[in-house]
Amino acid sequence: MTFSIVARSTDGESWGVAVASKFLAVGAIVPAAVAGVGAIATQADANVAYKGLALAHLDDGATASVALQRLLEEDEGRDERQVGIVDADGGSASHTGHACLDWAGSETGDGYAIQGNILAGDFVVAAMQDAFEASDREEPLARRLLAGLAAGDDAGGDRRGRQSAALLVVREGAGYSGGDDIAVDLRIDDHPDPVTELFRLLDLNDLYLTASTPAEQVTISDELRDEIERHLHTIGFGSLADWAGTENYEMRVDAGGSWIDQQVLEILREAARERGEDDAR
Repeated sequence: MTFSIVARSTDGESWGVAVASKFLAVGAIVPAAVAGVGAIATQADANVAYKGLALAHLDDGATASVALQRLLEEDEGRDERQVGIVDADGGSASHTGHACLDWAGSETGDGYAIQGNILAGDFVVAAMQDAFEASDREEPLARRLLAGLAAGDDAGGDRRGRQSAALLVVREGAGYSGGDDIAVDLRIDDHPDPVTELFRLLDLNDLYLTASTPAEQVTISDELRDEIERHLHTIGFGSLADWAGTENYEMRVDAGGSWIDQQVLEILREAARERGEDDAR
């Protein structure tokens, strides 16, 4: 009833899971990951205890294959389980119990494990593998995972339909204000097109929770500063810092006022344009 991809980034700094299913809130059940340790997806007749157990085995130095073997040895319900694991070094392993409902199976490769059950066919997993391997290795892992998940969804995915999807990516110090390792943690719990909705939320995640790159930063010249101040006045703010703080764009505007993110600048312009149009009415 679920298809997922577990992977490590090419640079070895990120681990993550993308998953979709005809099941409510699949993100609460399937994925788990810890930076520098590894990632796991547990599904089919999911054993949620696998998440903590697998990560503990990996943290103790077990490879993905050894961690998987230990999970299965200790679980009498192994024949109904499906699980994929990627370890700290990018080693991968996957298991599909013979009692999992058709179509069920998996593929593993360098740094990834892809698995699914109750799928439209084996071509779902094959499409996910092709898309992930063809994706730009310089792209953030979250984007590559979603590319794989979307390919599986487009190929037919869960043959019962769509309901939920989730994306989890971890990287050391990537959490809010550097307080933990969670770079992305997005869940679509009940939606007619959850994978597409994940793309929308990932765009928002990048906008609000990641800092502008130098390529995205526009230097605030005297002319641009005058323009920004006019827009701020139109929408009722006294300073760029006040507006950015209200809209949660702190990482997209320089505290010293020397630059503004290009996308945020366009958002400010649009907000002023809309306010001006409303006032004109």
